[in-house]
Amino acid sequence: MEIYLDNSATTKIYKDVSELCIKTMTEDYGNASSMHHKGVVAENYLKKATEQIAKTLKAKPKEILFTSGGTESDNIAIIGGAMAHHREGKHLITTCIEHPAVGNSMKYLEDQGFDVTYLSVSEEGLIDLEELKNAIREDTILVSIMAVNNEMGAVEPLEEAGKIIHGANPKILFHVDAVQGYGKEQLIPKQLGIDMMSVSGHKIHSPKGIGFLYIRDGVRIVPITYGGGQQGGLRSGTLNIPGIAGLGRASEKIYTGFDEKQSKLFELKFRLIKGLTTELPDIRINGIETSERKISELSDDELMDVIKKTAPHIVSVSVKGVRAEVLLHALEDKEIYVSAGSACSSNHPSVSGTLKAIRIPKEFYDSTVRISMSEFTTSEEIDETVKAFAEIVPMLRQFSRR
Repeated sequence: MEIYLDNSATTKIYKDVSELCIKTMTEDYGNASSMHHKGVVAENYLKKATEQIAKTLKAKPKEILFTSGGTESDNIAIIGGAMAHHREGKHLITTCIEHPAVGNSMKYLEDQGFDVTYLSVSEEGLIDLEELKNAIREDTILVSIMAVNNEMGAVEPLEEAGKIIHGANPKILFHVDAVQGYGKEQLIPKQLGIDMMSVSGHKIHSPKGIGFLYIRDGVRIVPITYGGGQQGGLRSGTLNIPGIAGLGRASEKIYTGFDEKQSKLFELKFRLIKGLTTELPDIRINGIETSERKISELSDDELMDVIKKTAPHIVSVSVKGVRAEVLLHALEDKEIYVSAGSACSSNHPSVSGTLKAIRIPKEFYDSTVRISMSEFTTSEEIDETVKAFAEIVPMLRQFSRR
């Protein structure tokens, strides 16, 4: 049977979401900017999706800006936010484990004369709040911290960070890349002190090529693309109504029965980690196992307590003596699909910055795979995956020694 465990790369679209998208492409295919009936129908899809998404955030519909996905949302928030406030200062803060959509936006701004501070993280992948506090300067205008790390599932202390940032200066913009957090964590921007938040549709069983950026009412950013003035001129271009309609429906569905879904994922994560660490020696579960905490020394209750401090759907596994690419393809032969680290950037053979940042031993640098689950993942699939690891890894280790 096919076992898909690369849900942090992309997810299977909900059936009713795909049906809705098809309907808006084949029947209700009007342009939302058109003034005739077809345009009005399309605009109604836009309005409904905006309301559906806003409800999940306890936000206002006018605070939702539709984009092509997480990358564009991050670019608009960071570059548009920095450019809008450059007269007030040119200092930005982010972390050393951000997705390239954030990291490369920051590098671009450095080339434009901005100064960027990169916060370090612990072995669990967490920022140090005291380091954040000390990094804020009089000329700091924007801070960007991810909600959930896309490689290992670390959940950052956003509420505490928001209080520090706005306590130092209420005018500082606090941006959160929530691409891996939305739908897996309860994220209410106003409660967390978030000014802007990026989300991607294809991580929550919605189509690819659609996402949104939450922008708190009153936040000032400038557009980074120009055109026909759609969405208040902040993001011009003909609106992707099929994607928007699908994203609205998916956002509503992902948060329906949320507590039950999250609990199920935590149980699956526990089952996977327990199984792998029981069956195989010389492996490491990144973000769970640290130099001061060995999984083998934890009781089941203690392990679950640790797991519940992380994202429920991501497990980063380092397998000593086996290259990640080799393991990935060996699992693929059994129709089990995982990724070698993050699948969110081009496949360049380089060491993950996240793995370096959490200071794992160097022998694990090219031996790490990411297993990521969804609400469709079953306990039987997890058991089959553990079984496959137990069969494959000893064999691959024998080959690697020759």
